[in-house]
Amino acid sequence: MHWKNKNTRRDFLAKSALATGSLFTPNIFLGQDAVAKNINVAGIGGAGGKGESDVGISAKGANIVAICDVDRNRLKKAGEKYPDAKLFESFREMFDVMGDKIDMCTVSTPDHAHYPAAMEAIKRGKHVCVQKPLVNTIWEANQLHQAAKKKGVKTNMGNQGHTGDMIRIFRQWIQAGAVGNVKEIHVWTNRPIWPQGNEAKAKYLAKDVPDFLNWEAWLAATPQVPYIDGLHPFAWRGNLQYGAGAMGDMGCHLLDGPFWACDLGEPYKVEAECDELTDVSWPKSSHAIFHFKTPKFGEVVLHWYEGGRKPERPAELDASRDWDKIKGGFLVRGDEGVFLETQDYCNGPRLLPEEKFQAFLGGKKPTLELPQSLAPGEPQLELIRAIQQDKICGSNFDYSVPLTKLCLIGNLALRNPGKVLDWNSADQKTNDDAANKLLKRAAYREGWEYSADMI
Repeated sequence: MHWKNKNTRRDFLAKSALATGSLFTPNIFLGQDAVAKNINVAGIGGAGGKGESDVGISAKGANIVAICDVDRNRLKKAGEKYPDAKLFESFREMFDVMGDKIDMCTVSTPDHAHYPAAMEAIKRGKHVCVQKPLVNTIWEANQLHQAAKKKGVKTNMGNQGHTGDMIRIFRQWIQAGAVGNVKEIHVWTNRPIWPQGNEAKAKYLAKDVPDFLNWEAWLAATPQVPYIDGLHPFAWRGNLQYGAGAMGDMGCHLLDGPFWACDLGEPYKVEAECDELTDVSWPKSSHAIFHFKTPKFGEVVLHWYEGGRKPERPAELDASRDWDKIKGGFLVRGDEGVFLETQDYCNGPRLLPEEKFQAFLGGKKPTLELPQSLAPGEPQLELIRAIQQDKICGSNFDYSVPLTKLCLIGNLALRNPGKVLDWNSADQKTNDDAANKLLKRAAYREGWEYSADMI
């Protein structure tokens, strides 16, 4: 269904420069080499939740010309907020009608629909900012990466922590040897905060489709099934088909700092234990262990905990801190010290104990040596400015595909608990046939197949 509106255009001036992966370009201000230009943005899944926020951030620097959402109630409210935008329930129809009027798309759908929405945008030469995790299968991650390279579009992922100053400073500290040779990393989250395990399976029941929801569009490329109550608008994260569980939700945030700072790359081995893994839902709780061979630190072991599990209290932590109240974060332990981060986006890593951290700072504020992001805290705006200035975003697919794949390799282990999976980076598969069957979605709806070869 197409809801007719038309958007006005407005100018936007970009400023500052960006960093990308571990390669950085100098700060270059608008006026030196950049030309201001109008950018037209379409928000896919852009009428509610995170999608509404992503469109709002985009509106700071671009024209919102189209919004697509499967929820008609949300779409109506979005139309009231952006009266000049055209409204759609199907992103394919949106591209057919508006294709020549769109420069960039935000993709903020449930995880299973990220891939077809982003691939359709890339096929049509549109720049894309895709929410985390980029996709929920490893095959899709690789295809998405190849397609973006092939079409030469600019890309970004919605992990806002990677646009911040502190994640850059943390990388500087780790690379400079602030804790010596890194040996262990522990990362934990309070997720899931939606049903998983047996509770989720009991709630995923077939019912009549609500009149406000376009179920066909919601399914996107996945096979046709009756409407499943309880998935929309949030609990889909716990479903094996449509979500990527707690690691998919928070891994691209919490793992980002250690992944970048330590140049982890892909693990060579992973294993996991979990509680209440079902045939339709991610487990209620889990603990995954990754093994890496890094260029700087050699062997590094990373532990991931979710669903109430967490590492032991570090001995270096001040006695006044209540360990039980720290719901998520990471510990990076080297042979000369340990960093603790208790926020989701690597906003405040600190050496333990506090006295050591203060001595490390020497009474000075942390110094940022790496260039700032084009738009700290706002990856959608970062992409807009990258388009305007012909730059590259920090969490472009060269960086965010490997980060997403780390979470998905972990999810392979969660779905095969008790097994030690050897990961072959060259072949992009494990040593286990059952795990390898999960590398790609089992089936796609007819006519919804996408691959880099088709782009």
